[in-house]
Amino acid sequence: MHGVRPLSIPLSGALLSALLVLAACADPQPTPPPATPDPVPTKALDFAQGADRAIILQGFHWGSHRGDWWQVVADRAPAIGAAGFDMVWLPPSSRSAEAAPQGYLPNELYTQRGAYGDEAALRGAIEALHREGLWVLADIVINHRVGTYDWGDFVLPAWGPEAVCGDDEWPQSRGNRDTGAGYHAARDVDHTQDWVRASLVDWMTWLRQDIGYDGWRFDYVKGYGAGFVGEYVQATRPTFAVGEWWTDLDLDDPDAHRQQLMNWIDGTGANAAAFDFTTKGLLQQAVAYGEYWRLRDGAGRPAGAIGWWPSHSVTFIDNHDTGPSPDESQDHWPFPAAEVMQGYAYILTHPGVPTVYWVHFMDWGLGGPIGELMAVRKHMGLHAESAVRIVEADGARYAAVIDERVAVKIGPGGWQPGGGWQLAASGRNYAVWTVEAPEPEPEPEPEPVVEPEPEPSDTEPVRTVIYIRKETAPGQDIYIRGGHDLDLVTAGHYPAADEPITWLNTLNGTTRDLKAGDDTLDWGTDSALDWTTDTWPAEWGAEPRYAIDGYGTDPENRFGRHYWKFDVAMPGRVGDWFEFKAFLREGDRVEWEPDIDQQGTPFESRNHWARKGMITVVDFGGDGVRHIPLD
Repeated sequence: MHGVRPLSIPLSGALLSALLVLAACADPQPTPPPATPDPVPTKALDFAQGADRAIILQGFHWGSHRGDWWQVVADRAPAIGAAGFDMVWLPPSSRSAEAAPQGYLPNELYTQRGAYGDEAALRGAIEALHREGLWVLADIVINHRVGTYDWGDFVLPAWGPEAVCGDDEWPQSRGNRDTGAGYHAARDVDHTQDWVRASLVDWMTWLRQDIGYDGWRFDYVKGYGAGFVGEYVQATRPTFAVGEWWTDLDLDDPDAHRQQLMNWIDGTGANAAAFDFTTKGLLQQAVAYGEYWRLRDGAGRPAGAIGWWPSHSVTFIDNHDTGPSPDESQDHWPFPAAEVMQGYAYILTHPGVPTVYWVHFMDWGLGGPIGELMAVRKHMGLHAESAVRIVEADGARYAAVIDERVAVKIGPGGWQPGGGWQLAASGRNYAVWTVEAPEPEPEPEPEPVVEPEPEPSDTEPVRTVIYIRKETAPGQDIYIRGGHDLDLVTAGHYPAADEPITWLNTLNGTTRDLKAGDDTLDWGTDSALDWTTDTWPAEWGAEPRYAIDGYGTDPENRFGRHYWKFDVAMPGRVGDWFEFKAFLREGDRVEWEPDIDQQGTPFESRNHWARKGMITVVDFGGDGVRHIPLD
């Protein structure tokens, strides 16, 4: 099978039966790539902090519409959070044509009811994931749309024939020419119309601010100009965005394929990442036919998109289009089933943002071994731009060292990283080792007569931030108390119950006086928080800014509206733990949070646990938590 050319199915997400019912689908040819591939310089994703270290779970498969899927997701949320995932990508939640219950032929965008469940169940699933500290990605299908009962009777939102590209099959279309590949099963949306783009931004903003989604997965992005995706991301400010650019891969010319991905990412203004179909194709060819040499390019780098623009590449093994489903598989381009764990050993140790497929993790019984690899990635601090040193790539094995801390071997051939390495995970035809960074050599002690003894490092203050999500009404404010439990202090785990603090925001006139006399986080006095938001709608009036007014629009808040912020300097080391609990005050009325059951804490407690030198994000009354490194 050397030189085989697997073909992608360009109509991703749409039912083949719908295509037969609605139209005969020709396969549009992609624009030819440049003759000489031109790698794009690395740029930083302007998304939420921590996105570069995230692991995504694709939270559905092609047959998920057959059950009450939103309830399934809600029920599995604690397990998903405990496994170490950071984001969950959900299927399209807008109403779709009856022929496409999976959601990829949308009609009424604002109607959040379909085969997966109703709007209340969707909100419940998103809230359950948020309680576990997870970001939720919506599947955004805006290349095309169908009418509710006919070709183009668009409602919710209401659009006229000017919204349909003029070269669409619909005789009544009145828009401009399409800016991408045609899609014959539905009407091609004309993104060149200002009012269409404004309508889509309004809808996506509603999905974020009302329904609760955090980020976007854009479907079939080769169907419209990349610049429009960049505009939608800039207008809606998601925590993360990724697009599906899927075209044919010529295995003997993978640079042309990944150059198309580079061109699309660059066309968005680097506002969105792309699924790394190049890596998927090369990787599954390598494990199926012993062609591991394909994984190293001529410059010694990974041969997929992660070799050129890793921060904007989302790796995966299979998805709802390419792979299996327990009920009704598409299997358009499946990864060899017996070698799936080789694939995960590769993407979970390599740069890019890795994605795990629901079927593999939940239905195939691979949650344990995949979880081991996820734990290695998290513990060793691997991230989207980790450095790769490829050691071997031949017909029997691929071996690489990542960040000089993790080594991986896939393939039946033998390989060992050498002395000092510890085996961390292994299985059929794969192994992963780790090595801890050596302790730095101690610096010589200064002579007492020349220099005074330096202060211990744990007395230096480190900036510490807490965000608490709580939607409040005028006159309601959020406070916290905290520090350390007295029993833990008595047992010698902590030197004192109180934590000294220095406020870094005293600009808010409402909380300034309260902070003036508050120099400790303790269990006896109240520490006032400041309300922040990531967006400020025009109808709210004049926009206050956190950097100027001490509350309001806060660039550091990439989580949503109604996040109350605690922003201080605390003595200690980055990563040190402390506890807190929040309450709402409205006049004389006080509403405390219930007992909190946060997992992964150093001691059992009924409170939240935060970490010094980091951003801690929680929901008021929620058990979930996110700890995000500060820049």
